[in-house]
Amino acid sequence: MLNFIAGQQCSVDRTDVKRLFVVKLSEYVAYDATGLAELVDAGEITSSELTRCARQAFDEVNPRINAVIEFYEDAQTVAGAASGPFNGVPFLRKDLGASEAGRLQERGSRLFKDYRPETDSFFFRRARNAGLRTIGRTTTPEFGRSGATESILNGITRNPWDLERSASGSSGGAAAAVAAGITPISHGTDGGGSIRGPAAWCGLVGLSPSRGRVSGGPDQQDKSLGLIRDFVLCRSVRDMAAALDVFSGSHPGDPFIIVQPHRPYVDELLQPTGTLRVGLARTKWDKLELEPEVLQALDSIASLLEEMGHKVEEIDAPFQFEAFMKAMFGCYGFGATSLAAQAKAMGRTINSDTLEPVNLKFFQHSRDNPLSTFEEVDEALRQMRFQVGEAVQAFDILVTPARPTVAQPLNTLCKLSDPTISMEEYTVGNHSGYGHMSIWNVTGHPAVSLPLAQSGQGLPIGVQIVGRFGDEATLVRIARDLEEARPWCHRQPKLRAGNR
Repeated sequence: MLNFIAGQQCSVDRTDVKRLFVVKLSEYVAYDATGLAELVDAGEITSSELTRCARQAFDEVNPRINAVIEFYEDAQTVAGAASGPFNGVPFLRKDLGASEAGRLQERGSRLFKDYRPETDSFFFRRARNAGLRTIGRTTTPEFGRSGATESILNGITRNPWDLERSASGSSGGAAAAVAAGITPISHGTDGGGSIRGPAAWCGLVGLSPSRGRVSGGPDQQDKSLGLIRDFVLCRSVRDMAAALDVFSGSHPGDPFIIVQPHRPYVDELLQPTGTLRVGLARTKWDKLELEPEVLQALDSIASLLEEMGHKVEEIDAPFQFEAFMKAMFGCYGFGATSLAAQAKAMGRTINSDTLEPVNLKFFQHSRDNPLSTFEEVDEALRQMRFQVGEAVQAFDILVTPARPTVAQPLNTLCKLSDPTISMEEYTVGNHSGYGHMSIWNVTGHPAVSLPLAQSGQGLPIGVQIVGRFGDEATLVRIARDLEEARPWCHRQPKLRAGNR
């Protein structure tokens, strides 16, 4: 018997495994990425057969969730390392952030329709070297600037747990694809909760690493004032640890070198956690109140941590939401020059036919912004990092909601396509529900959403664990402890490949 997730009772009978994988899609979706790689290593299935399973899953579920916008025609022959921790495992790329040279990257925008970058990001070089086979790309809102994964270009992405609810954003396509069983792991980006929010609403593990842990090179180092990280969404803590080993590391041109781990992150899975001082956030950090079931989940995890011997203390919001919104609005006010240059290089015009209404307003505002605004925003972010850092320095980890609510119905979140909404209204509305997550993109702390609870309706509830800057190792160990104590692999969304 091969354990699907270390410490849990999820397993698959390996008798005639190869036949099962070829015939039964339900067996493919039962494994995490590490488990599938182990089967390839053992010679019980080939990477091409895994890709065929991914294609079958795509054909079965994607028409209903609209998570994958392109399944590569040459997916069966995609290059990858002959071995590595993810030997032969199918992988998906979010249509934003790290790029593959020569592949479409449209950024959820009509402005970039049919655009193919010439740059191969370090991220995807590392993915290939680790044996991941990138077989397609997933949906994102235009430029990732929304908590709902929908765009005029690609339509609405639906949540596999409830097709009438949002998958969150901006890595909602990646999250929906993994939750639905198309691949066990997928690329995502996080500039304010865009990995953790979708993970919380789709029942996955979603880590935003420390600032500088994963290089954005060769052309996106510390992008957007250091707010944005590239990483993955996956199903298990061991996949998260293995992905950290794969994608961590600096490259020439990176703005700074972060403290390096003492040992491989997968080795942390075997290390004791020790006694931690835990800060517990039970209050709202933005405009939205915590739903009762979310608060109940937090309290349950806090009690569990105390039973494990950790010391838990409640904390208040370490920042003012209004000041945070002012800084975020300022960040949205940059980028017009580079966007205009890219449009010119493609021979395209920025107007209402190429940008969604709210993004067009931000472009026009940014174009007219004085350069002095940059200094104001940079100073506001510096003050916020200092203020938050002082407020949380006494704690080894923090426990907060990922999202204060379960997945919301479609058409209830702020829309980039709404011409009636102002930039200020959009900024506040879009960040409400992200207050517990976005602040860590500013400070650089690592944070992970874990699917530790469910609502009465069976919807996932993500609990966020925040670590000290540069200390993903502690997050790996405590996440392992929580996964073993409150396993989630038995929970499945209503729409999952192989379930019919």
